[in-house]
Amino acid sequence: MKNRLFSFFILLILFSSCQKEQSKLKKEATSIRDQVKVESPKKQMADATTILSRKEVPILCYHNIKNITASTSEFATVYTVTPAAFAEQMKILSDNGYHTILPNQLEDYLVYDKPLPSNPVMITFDDTREEQFSIGAAEMKKYGFKGVYFIMTVSINRPNYMTKEQIKNLSDNGHEVAAHTWDHHMVTKYEGADWGTQLVKPKKKLEDIIGKPVNYFAYPFGLWNHSVIPEVKNSGYKLAFILSTKRDSLEPLHTVRRIIVSGFWSAPTMLKEMKSSFK
Repeated sequence: MKNRLFSFFILLILFSSCQKEQSKLKKEATSIRDQVKVESPKKQMADATTILSRKEVPILCYHNIKNITASTSEFATVYTVTPAAFAEQMKILSDNGYHTILPNQLEDYLVYDKPLPSNPVMITFDDTREEQFSIGAAEMKKYGFKGVYFIMTVSINRPNYMTKEQIKNLSDNGHEVAAHTWDHHMVTKYEGADWGTQLVKPKKKLEDIIGKPVNYFAYPFGLWNHSVIPEVKNSGYKLAFILSTKRDSLEPLHTVRRIIVSGFWSAPTMLKEMKSSFK
């Protein structure tokens, strides 16, 4: 009997020892896997030449969405698309199989060559106009489209401009809220404290409104020069958007090209111009 008890205790000790050894080996294996994950190299960021070699994504820029009257000047008409025309343009994009993307997707595509949906397009709005919310977002919703709203913060809560609540609503519903300076003065004329007033403070104000980072910026009038790009980068903007001028060979991420949708264009003309500009 004593021998049996002795044998039993020996087996119990050996079993316990094996269990501890297996547990130790599992912990060591987990530690090794964690080290491999930590030490694995990050994916290489593309250089400017590689970014420029990637096919451009069509990016449309809208300003006013309202009816044109006899008193509307020719200059204003270029920046004014009627609600009916906007509706037709969204429909023709959908009918032709286009899918909207947001700046983070564009950034991942340009920098890391991450795939985009078929027929990508970006729809952007400048200057905070209220109808961009009440008409623009409502019309895009019919097709599951999302837009990018470049907000001029001086105009928030003013008549005919978006309120804080509308801007927050856009962000909460999957649209991108981005910066367009405080009061739309061209960046090529900034000096000293202007950079904080026009780039840093608007970014912070928008982040406070939407509760999310604001990483993207559009130059007023699409105007820029090489001296402003370091300031834009230092203010925390990952991409910056111009208009139809040529992208910079050294800073393509901060000279992303868009085209203004003219009030003179029909939906088929818009589609044709878009395809022609972004071949």
